Amino acid sequence: MTNIARKTRLPSSGAIAKQVSPASPYVPALRQILADGEGKSVAMFEFGELVGEVLKSRDSLWVMVRRPGAGGIALRAAYLGAPFECTCEKARAKEAVRLRLDSVLGQHRIMVTTGGEALEHIRVTVQFTPSTPTLIPFLPRDLYPLDGDDDPLGAEGHVEAAQRGLNSGVLYFRIDKPAFGNVLYFQNLTAMNDYYRATKTSPDGAVGGLWPELGYLPPTPAQSGTPPSAPLQAGVEVTLSDAIVVFRHHAPPHERESARQFLQMLGEAYKLIALPQTEYRDWIERAERTLVDLDKAPEATIRHYGHRYVHPYTASEYPDSMVQVSVLAAVFDWGRWSGEAHPLEAELRAGLRRFYDPKLKALRRYLPNVGDDKDANAVDSWYLYHPMLNLARMALAGDKPSEKLFLECIDFGISAARHFDYKWPIQYDVTDFSVITATANDDRGQTDVGGLYAQIMLQAHELTADPRFLDEAKRAIDAAMGMRFNLNYQANLTAWGAAACMRLYRITNDVVYAEQSYVYLASFFHNCEIWESRLEHAVHYKNFLGATCLQDAPYMAIYECFDAFTAFAAYLDDSGPDLDPAVRMLVAEYCKYALDRAWYYYPDALPADILATENRNGHIDRKLSFPLEDLYPDGQCPGQVGQEIYGAGAALVFATLSFHTVEGAPFKIFCDHFIRGAERIGDRSLSIVLDGGETCQAALNFIRERRATVPRVQVVGAGGDVLRGTPQGTDRIDFNVPARGRLTITWNDEEHGA
Repeated sequence: MTNIARKTRLPSSGAIAKQVSPASPYVPALRQILADGEGKSVAMFEFGELVGEVLKSRDSLWVMVRRPGAGGIALRAAYLGAPFECTCEKARAKEAVRLRLDSVLGQHRIMVTTGGEALEHIRVTVQFTPSTPTLIPFLPRDLYPLDGDDDPLGAEGHVEAAQRGLNSGVLYFRIDKPAFGNVLYFQNLTAMNDYYRATKTSPDGAVGGLWPELGYLPPTPAQSGTPPSAPLQAGVEVTLSDAIVVFRHHAPPHERESARQFLQMLGEAYKLIALPQTEYRDWIERAERTLVDLDKAPEATIRHYGHRYVHPYTASEYPDSMVQVSVLAAVFDWGRWSGEAHPLEAELRAGLRRFYDPKLKALRRYLPNVGDDKDANAVDSWYLYHPMLNLARMALAGDKPSEKLFLECIDFGISAARHFDYKWPIQYDVTDFSVITATANDDRGQTDVGGLYAQIMLQAHELTADPRFLDEAKRAIDAAMGMRFNLNYQANLTAWGAAACMRLYRITNDVVYAEQSYVYLASFFHNCEIWESRLEHAVHYKNFLGATCLQDAPYMAIYECFDAFTAFAAYLDDSGPDLDPAVRMLVAEYCKYALDRAWYYYPDALPADILATENRNGHIDRKLSFPLEDLYPDGQCPGQVGQEIYGAGAALVFATLSFHTVEGAPFKIFCDHFIRGAERIGDRSLSIVLDGGETCQAALNFIRERRATVPRVQVVGAGGDVLRGTPQGTDRIDFNVPARGRLTITWNDEEHGA
C-alpha cells in the first residue's frame, strides 16, 4: 500500500463556519474531530482513484473515502457511545480491512471490502454481539459528505433520490463543491432482518437524511415514559449495517445521464448482494384453474344487457372497461399461445361495445346502468388509456374487432391529452374535461400517464402508419422530461413509458429517447424493494424486487406487477445490443423475480390465518384462483384491499410469456428470462439466446407434455460447457444456466432417468 499523507486539518477553533442547513450535534462533532486530528488512524487502503482510511474517535469508528483534492465522504461504521478497543484482524479473501471492537457493550466486527474494476465501490458490514440483553434507544446516521478540507459543513451538493417507505435502502446524491461526483449508497436491508425482528422495528424510510447528515438511520423503538423493552439478546450476533457505496467521478446535471449513472451504480450494488433463490412455478396449471374459476364461479362475473362482465373484485364493484379489456386480452393471448381460442374470449368480447359512448367516441369506465353511488362521468387519467393499450395489443396480433374499436376511440384520447397539455390530473370528467382531483398527496398528478399514452400512439402508428400518432408520442414523452425521480406515479405506467421511449428510439433513431427510457427506469427501480423482508407475516411470502404499486403506496400489487412484466418484455424486444448492460440486467432480474414472487398473491399459497379478515372490496375465497391485490413488505395481513378478479390475467400472462412449446418435442420449456432468439438446428436439437445480466443465472426447465415422458436432455453453454440438470421426479428437469448468451439443447428418445 502506498503511504498516503493525511489531509491537512482545519485549524482548531471555537468558531464554526457559516452553516447553510440545520444539523444535529453529530455534524459539528465530526467536524471538530477531523479539524483537531483527534481521530486515530487505524488502517489505510486504496481502490481505484480513491483512498480509504479507518479512523477511531472517542465513541465511533469511521471509514473515510477521499479523492485527493476533490473531497470525499465519512462513513460511520459503528457508534458505541462508550470507550472501546480496536484490533485489526487478518483480512479474509476480498477484504481490505477486518476489525474487532471490544467494549462494555459487547463485540463489534467490521469488514471492509472494496472494488474498482468497473465502478469503484466500498462495502462496510457491521456485526454486533451484545454482552448483555441490550436495548437500542438511538443510533445516528452514518454518512457525511466532506469538502477538500474534510469539513462536513463545507461540502455542497444535492440529493437526487432517497428511500421511499419500505422500498430499497437507497440514497443517490452528488457532491458538486468540491467536484467529487455521484455517490450511490445502498443499505442491504435483508441483512438486518434479525435486528428488526428482535427490536420490533422496520426500516421504513430509514435511508435518507438532511444534507450534510445522510445515510442510514437504524430504526429504534419509539421512546416514551415507559420505553419499549425489545432487546438484542446477549451472545446472539446481529448485523447492524451492510452498506455498499458506489462512486462516479463525474456528475452531469442532466436527468438522462444522471438516470443512466443511477442504474449503472444500482446494478453494481445489486451484483454484490446475495440474491434469493427462486422456485419453479407452474403458471400453466394456475392459468387453467383461473380460467375455470372465471367461467364457473358466480363471484367472478355478472350479466348486464344479456352479456357477461367481469367483477373487479370477488362479487364486488361494478364492471368497468379497464377490467373487461384487461381480462379479455389475457384470455385472447392464452388462445393464441395454446392454439385454440377459449370460449370466454367470445363471451367477454360480446358486451364490450356497451362501454362505448358514440357521442364522445370513447370507452367510458362504467356501463350505462352503473349505480347512483358512482359518478358515471368520472375517470382516472390512466383508466381512459389502459383499455386502449390492450385493444391495440390484440389489434396488432390480427384481431379486427379490437382494431376497429381502438381506432374509434383514438381521437378522444388525443383530445384529452391535448386539453391537459400532456400533464394529466388524477381524475376528471370525460364530458368536459373538468378536473375532479388534480393531484395526489404529494401535489403531483398522474405524472407517468404520458408514457402509457405514448405507447398507445406508437401502437396506432404501427397499425396505420399515420405520422400524426408518432408526433403525439413524441409530444407526450417530451412533456415528461425534467421530472427526474418524480416521474413515477404508478409502477406499470412507468414501465410502459420506458417501453414507449425505446420504441420511439427504434423508429426515429434519436438516441435522446433511448436515454429518456433510463429516466423512466430509474424512477421505477427507485420504487422497488431490492431486499427480502422477514418481518411479521412476510416470512410466508416473497417481496424481493417487487415494486410498490404507487409512488407512496405501502404495498406491492399484482396488477402492476404483471403489467410491468408485459411492458418490460416489449422494452427488451426493442432494446437491441446497445442497451446499457446494467439496465438490461435490472429489467431482466425484475421479470425473473416477478415469476417467483407473484405466486404468493394467490390466497391458497398463503396460510389462511394471515389473510386479512376485513377487506376493502369484496371478500377472500382461498378456493378461487384469483390473486390478492396487496402484499406488504412490513408483514401486514395480505388482502386488505381485496381479491382481484381484474388481476386474473396474471397467471395467463406469466404462462404465455415464460413457457415455450417446441414442435415435435415431448416437453415444454420454461425459462425465467425472455428467450431472444430460437433456432431449430436439428430434429432433436435447438439453439436459444438469453439476454439477461452477464453475471446472473437463469432457470431453464423442461416439463413433460401430457401423456409423454421427459427424454434425456443435454444443455451446452456458449463456451462448450455441458451444464448439469437436476431431475424433479419424472415430470421435469431443472437447469441453472448463464442468463446471457447462446445455449444449445439436444434430446433423444431415452427417458432422463434411464
